[in-house]
Amino acid sequence: MDTIRVMIVDDHPTFVQGLQFVVSTTESIAVVTVAENGAEAVEQAAELQPDVILMDLHMPVMNGIDATAQIKATSPNIAILVLTMLEDDDSVFAAMRAGASGYLLKGADKDEIVRAIQAVFAGEMIFGPGIAQRVMRYFQSQPTQHEADPSAAFPQLTERERQLLGLIAAGHDNSTIASELVLSRRTVRNHISNIFSKLQVAHRAQAIVMAREAGLGTKRGG
Repeated sequence: MDTIRVMIVDDHPTFVQGLQFVVSTTESIAVVTVAENGAEAVEQAAELQPDVILMDLHMPVMNGIDATAQIKATSPNIAILVLTMLEDDDSVFAAMRAGASGYLLKGADKDEIVRAIQAVFAGEMIFGPGIAQRVMRYFQSQPTQHEADPSAAFPQLTERERQLLGLIAAGHDNSTIASELVLSRRTVRNHISNIFSKLQVAHRAQAIVMAREAGLGTKRGG
């Protein structure tokens, strides 16, 4: 297994040291750099291109939301996992809109953090238990733009692309999608790249939000 290269972005030295210890005890994960604020994170991410960034939200100079958005705009291949004390809806959904692939609270234990790093590296979305409930309640409460006919959503997509988008919105990773549709992972990645281009989104989180609001990824919308 390839080593997952991780950047830690946090302005609390004691927490960073503990997190470095947690990560360094896992053979398949290595910390390549640490940034103390969002501005440093943007600069170092562009230079070092880590696989995963563990991002705090409340920091001086530049906050984690703005840093996430800037990093994803220039390096959409980098997965960003928020690790913060903030658990309000505004912070959660701002992080999703900015392009975060996951959201954990700082009380998460070692196993949760390691699983989350591996998940976002593999292209999945992941949330801590309490955060996941907030996300589900949010989507369940949102009126869809195409309640009468979800198939009318995204006419610019082919039927196959709309099918893939529905599976992405339902929370399936690329491997599961490939297995379900009997496609190679490379073909799935190519389809997803085309979907993102047609929807003019930079990352998976934006596509999921758009798809769910249009009724895809639900029992009603497929």
